[in-house]
Formats: sequence, C-alpha cells, structure tokens
Amino acid sequence: MAMVRKTLHPNHTTPPANFCRLPDGYGVVKICVSGAADTGTCGLDAFETAKELGREISKKGAIITTGATTGFPMYAALGAKDECGFSIGFSPASNEREHVEVYKLPLEFMDVIIYTGFGYSGRDLLLVRSSDAIIIGCGRIGTINEFSVAFEDRRPIGILEGSWGTDEILRQMIKEANRPNEKLVYDSDPKALVERLVEMVKHDKEKTMLVYNNHDSRSATGKDSEVVL
Repeated sequence: MAMVRKTLHPNHTTPPANFCRLPDGYGVVKICVSGAADTGTCGLDAFETAKELGREISKKGAIITTGATTGFPMYAALGAKDECGFSIGFSPASNEREHVEVYKLPLEFMDVIIYTGFGYSGRDLLLVRSSDAIIIGCGRIGTINEFSVAFEDRRPIGILEGSWGTDEILRQMIKEANRPNEKLVYDSDPKALVERLVEMVKHDKEKTMLVYNNHDSRSATGKDSEVVL
C-alpha cells in the first residue's frame, strides 16, 4: 500500500520571518501559550481564538512556546506557523517515540521539541521557566498549574478573556489568595494582550537583566558588586 504524503501549508515549513530582539543581545521574547489539550468544554470559538493568538505572537517577532500538546496550545502553534513564526514545544516525554506512542502527542507545528522526561507536572515547570511571559487561554487543571508557577515566579501573565470561564476562575483564585501582582493583565483581544506582554517583558529585561549581582568573593569586582553588562 502506497504511503500517503501529508500536504503542508507552505508557511508551516518556511524559515521564521522575523525575531523581536531584546535590548543588548538578551535574545528573543518567548511567550508561552497555556490551555486545555482537550477543548471540548472550551466552545467553538476557542480554536480560532487560539490561532489568532499564535499569529499575533509571530507578528510581534516573538517565539511561541507550548506544552507540545493538542487542543488550545496546538492551535496557537498552528497560528504562529501561519505567519512563519518559530515554535518550541516542551514535551512530558523523554524521547520522540514516547511522545507519540505513550503520550499520544503531535509533532506538527513545532520547530523544536524539548523532551523533558519529567511528565506533565515537571514539563509545566520547565515550560514556564523557559518563557518570558505566559498567556492563559481556555484551560483545565494543567493550565492552572502553569499559571501558579508563573504567578509564584512573577512572570508577566496575560489572561485571555472568553466564553470559556477560565479567566473568571483565575480572578476568584487571585482575589482569595490576597497576593497582589502587578504583572497580571486581562484582555479579550489577542493582539492587545500580546502587545502588552511584549512591552512588559522588554521593561523587565531593561530593569533587571542588564545588571549582574556578583556573589563570588574571589571575583576581581568584589563580592556583591553590581556589574553593568
């Protein structure tokens, strides 16, 4: 039986078009998209909203990072590739075969897959800490776990408002937590949300990453001295 060749959209195999460089060589903005792998409870508009989110991330020259999974994050990665963006997936599996055969996860729409081998909870931690900001879409318990990591780590967080109700759950959680966080933004417009997060990341990098605090007493600059990079 002849093998069926999959028809790919030209943009999905085209090299990335542009990258948003951060000040003084601090790399490219990496935005994580977190959401439900099973979007059955998200509503019909979730797929198009996720794709629009991915497209806006690529248009801003940022890299999209996801949990290398199905559902909302996959559609966001698809949208990013529509605009010739760059997509990185963080897999819970330890290799490609486990990723596909055990976890039943896709390989499509990702330029790089990092096989963490740490399962879902360990993957979530590495995904968030490898990203400069995170967007929370329609989600379930895994999405809330990724939100919690980002919240504790003071990452810029964009909460996408929609018909799915995840944003309302998170509003209530934040209210009950009594933990003020100035790095939270809410918006129903994917373009506006991405723009606000990119600006927050740039501000954070300019404020905190251009100064290195040296804790080594053997250094020529002296212990606890601040060195402008």
